[in-house]
Amino acid sequence: MHETSIFITGDGARVAYRYDGDPGLPTLVLSNSIGTTLRMWDAQIPALARRFRVLRYDTRGHGSSSVPPGAYSLDRLGRDVLELLDGLGIVRAHFLGLSLGGIIGQWLGVHAPERIDRLVLSNTSAYLGPAPQWDERIAATLRAGDMEETASTFLGNWFPPAMLQAGGATVDKFRDMLLRTDKHGLAGAFAAVRDTDLRRTIALIPNPTLVIAGRDDTVTAASHGERIAATIPGARLLVLPAVHLSNVELPEAFEASVLEFLLAA
Repeated sequence: MHETSIFITGDGARVAYRYDGDPGLPTLVLSNSIGTTLRMWDAQIPALARRFRVLRYDTRGHGSSSVPPGAYSLDRLGRDVLELLDGLGIVRAHFLGLSLGGIIGQWLGVHAPERIDRLVLSNTSAYLGPAPQWDERIAATLRAGDMEETASTFLGNWFPPAMLQAGGATVDKFRDMLLRTDKHGLAGAFAAVRDTDLRRTIALIPNPTLVIAGRDDTVTAASHGERIAATIPGARLLVLPAVHLSNVELPEAFEASVLEFLLAA
């Protein structure tokens, strides 16, 4: 696996990224959920890197990327991707985002569709309001002495009870990611979600789009995915019998559906 590299954005933030796959292959960008790093995609790399040059990165506020203070905007998170593509000389790429990554994908489809080939929006939503609930979460996150309670809540929202009770390396890996997440980065990303409402504008997305929803997702309900697929012209919908991290819970079905869509003539 290639080492992580660093890119500096226009506003001086550090964005960590990693490439896997042959440089001659088409680029596929992977964008992570809140509370995770680019390592949330580790299990997908063997399958995806056979057909694509996979570019994954840590969203600002997460992993090895820097943690600027204050609220983040979706516009800034989207521009981080565009500046990274520019810096690496990538004119167009496929884009796969899950949860917050899927919100960033929607923004790119609206504001920079010429940079995207095919778009995969997984376990995500166009709107997760109302705002006051996010203000409360931001305040609670910043007050907390550590990430223990946040990690416990997130894991309960991400995985089915049986998987959590069984524990093991996968659950431990995601717990570790959460515990290492800077609370200011988490709060900044929460603010971007709080201020997002793409319910009408995603009708403008011209890119071929696959929407993946989790039947049992309590974070971004399957109904949210259904609404996205109904709004983006020609979008396809796949509902998997999963909770929130469908790539982790059902990796083979997830990878097969993504590859089938991206490789379609």
